[in-house]
Amino acid sequence: MSTKLLILLALCFAALSSGAQAQELAGCTAEEAANPPRVIYRCEGGLTIEAEEGTGLAALAGGGGPQPAAIEVGSKAVLIDIAPGRGEFQVLTPHAIASVRGTVYAVDVAAESTAVFVSEGVVGVARRDSTDDVQLAAGEGVDVKPGEPLEVKTWGQGRVDALLARFGR
Repeated sequence: MSTKLLILLALCFAALSSGAQAQELAGCTAEEAANPPRVIYRCEGGLTIEAEEGTGLAALAGGGGPQPAAIEVGSKAVLIDIAPGRGEFQVLTPHAIASVRGTVYAVDVAAESTAVFVSEGVVGVARRDSTDDVQLAAGEGVDVKPGEPLEVKTWGQGRVDALLARFGR
């Protein structure tokens, strides 16, 4: 059974509360889903991006193919499923960069912080404004806050479940 990459990127900014709908992402097809409402982008190379209703996101080119090599999320939440062997994929938030290859993880962003949790595999997390970085393994998470050290912790099941529920999981 192949390992899949699952990224949940949740960004909650009071200033960015606009309701973006399905957008064009190069190399991807979009379909609307319900319960909970979201847009599912199926991209070439084994990448699926689920964007929570109202999510502000942009695909960043690169990687030598038409599919995105990274996304930048400006509001709400994104869940990404990436097949092993696809190569590195990055999620950029105002606070952090999460880089993975074939794993399952979630990212939750608020106005002053970004939290990253790994369900399966390993994820590297770095601050956008410095060289601080950590490696997270399954069951571990980190809260990226300005001026505070990156501290790897074990997340409680309630926190994990609340984040994944935004995607019907």
